[in-house]
Amino acid sequence: MIDMKILIGLGNPGREYQRSRHNVGFRVLELLAKKLDITFTDSPRLFSQVGKLNDWLLVKPKTFVNGSGQAVRAVLNFYKLSPAALTVVHDDLDLPFGTWKSQFGTGPKIHNGLLSIYQALGTRDFTHLRIGVDNRAGKRTMLGKDYVLQPFSSQEERELRVVVEEVVKYLLD
Repeated sequence: MIDMKILIGLGNPGREYQRSRHNVGFRVLELLAKKLDITFTDSPRLFSQVGKLNDWLLVKPKTFVNGSGQAVRAVLNFYKLSPAALTVVHDDLDLPFGTWKSQFGTGPKIHNGLLSIYQALGTRDFTHLRIGVDNRAGKRTMLGKDYVLQPFSSQEERELRVVVEEVVKYLLD
């Protein structure tokens, strides 16, 4: 169990959020699941949809982004793992659209989903796979909390597919 790869993809449940910036974590996990032939099933005790194959555990919390800590804590408790075993895949307004980075213990300045996880676990010591979603190009008239709920444009969707593929390739390597 120690070598298990636990990936938590942040996003909001429901069709209305599928194409939103906040849901890039879900999108990465969905493509990874497709490539690994993993099926997600509901797990009420973990407040999530979970997909498992060998040493891969993919988790999509059903708590909405801002309540993700509840699901993450439940997963770690159930599998008796430390936060260091986690990789949380999430949107990041501190990174420009089309970029991403993986960092241990470091996340964006403001992200309520991560704040929920930090509070639930009492630590930031896990891997943050940060996917840049900010494409406001100097026009920051919309607050970040509203912007992340907006869908990507058609052009952004095409570019996002490339980024999601890159991230999945990184996870598989």
